[in-house]
Amino acid sequence: MEVLAHDIVIVGAGIAGLRAAIAAAETNKKIDVAVISKVYSVRSHSVCAQGGTAAVMREGDSHDLHAWDTVKGADFLSDQDVVEFFVERSPKELVTLEHWGCPWSRTPEGKMDQRPFGGHSFPRACFAADMTGLVEMHTLHGRAIVQKNITFYDEWFITSIIIEDNVVKGLTAIDLKTGEMHAFRGKAIIMATGGYARIYEFTTFSHTSTGDGMTIVYRAGVPLKDMEFVQFHPTGLVPPGILITGGARGEGGYLINAEGKRFMKHYAPEKMELAPRDIVARAETTELQGGRGLEGPYGPYIGLDLRHLGEDKINERLPLIRDVAIKLGGVDPVDEPIPIKPAAHYSMGGIHANVKTETSASGLYATGECACLSAHGANRLGTNSTAGCLVFGTVAGEEAAKHALSSTFRELSKDAIMAEESRVFDGILGSEGDERVPVIRDEMRRLMKEKAWVYRTGDELESALKEIRGLKKRFRNVRVEDKGRSFNTGLVEALQLDFTLDLAEVTVTCALDRTESRGAHSRLDHTKRDDENWLKHILAYYSKNGPRLEYIPVTVTKWPPTKRAY
Repeated sequence: MEVLAHDIVIVGAGIAGLRAAIAAAETNKKIDVAVISKVYSVRSHSVCAQGGTAAVMREGDSHDLHAWDTVKGADFLSDQDVVEFFVERSPKELVTLEHWGCPWSRTPEGKMDQRPFGGHSFPRACFAADMTGLVEMHTLHGRAIVQKNITFYDEWFITSIIIEDNVVKGLTAIDLKTGEMHAFRGKAIIMATGGYARIYEFTTFSHTSTGDGMTIVYRAGVPLKDMEFVQFHPTGLVPPGILITGGARGEGGYLINAEGKRFMKHYAPEKMELAPRDIVARAETTELQGGRGLEGPYGPYIGLDLRHLGEDKINERLPLIRDVAIKLGGVDPVDEPIPIKPAAHYSMGGIHANVKTETSASGLYATGECACLSAHGANRLGTNSTAGCLVFGTVAGEEAAKHALSSTFRELSKDAIMAEESRVFDGILGSEGDERVPVIRDEMRRLMKEKAWVYRTGDELESALKEIRGLKKRFRNVRVEDKGRSFNTGLVEALQLDFTLDLAEVTVTCALDRTESRGAHSRLDHTKRDDENWLKHILAYYSKNGPRLEYIPVTVTKWPPTKRAY
């Protein structure tokens, strides 16, 4: 097996991964940086971000106000020192992107424009029409490819990370073109592999977003944190689940039920459609369960009404949304409401890391959606995600560079490398079992939709956990029909299913353990927030018998928990 070596190895080429690569490469031109992605970097899921990126840019706004909105939106589970750092650094990142050529939407005076967004008390979402993630990605990619000390490994699939004596040494990856496995040595490794909402049946996520990095480090002994908190975006397009940005409501869109009424007045009378996502998703679910949804060929749905905005404003501010609605939803928002309902969208939980993006393993960093630095707590505010990717991508790159400059390469265990090669090619690709990947994957996604969705109960979560563990046993008997090596998508899907089954198990285990309702985690059998017993984070450690749970306190600096109302 060929062994490749780079000072810093970054896994993932979305907004967080590219920003980390640029920061590391520009720290010192002698640092050798590798970026590994299972797709071409400009096809990473970050291009799907639409609505905007949050930052304090105007008089009347302040860092404290942005931090307060974030802490309150997080239902007080965010670590407030992390939040304060994040909101202070975000404006600098947006200005940096502007200097690199990011084409932000502008005010008539030529300033970067900002729109309102759910849970924010000030219009602080900088945006580029409804294609913010796309233009940020192209800006970052353009900056990255001119760095002579960055090497891209596009269409390579990471299978494991090698950590010994709590020190990261390297990882293994398959070159999808040849089908051959390689080992990478790195003085520092940054995980920026995104979220895992593909464990659910109805989701806004790209098919490639399967949370591989989370499972890989989890199996290597690094804990995952707050995995019970999965965000359900209120406006997933029916039927495909594609995201309809919260910017549609930020521009003045209404949510209506079968009676044509704006029902959010009953759930968040002050903020209405601009309440945080967890509140709006629960309101929509309650309307649907109460029989007040509009009826369509794919079942009941909620209407997102943009008609009153007019064709000109829709074309200026929401051109992609109109195009997607027409082509994939079968409606023109100029003439009729867009059919939507809640969709799995974001993981507040992830790899446990601190404000410097450091994990529990020396030399291993985590940033972006795969990481849980506890900035988002129990519920992320819209537009804080891309901002977090920029801020903490920069931090990860800078911290990894410092570590690499003071470290040396470590020898990789040949036994570990050979064991991983055998697991993948002999154990999974070589299996002759009678189970099929699509069958197990669809069953996992269905039961997560039915039993670990917007509203949860202990009985359903216990049932889901039992079924997931049954699916994990069935996976051992899976068969990949294609036995070839080059671009074996069947093998990739099997590896991704293996990873997502672990993530589904951790998510349900933590959701069952947290006997309260907080943010995106709503228990019908424990309906109140319980600060006395549950103002703490859950850490999940890998064991052969399932996740082992531990707890750490939430950091409170300025804002003790209060009643959360909108």
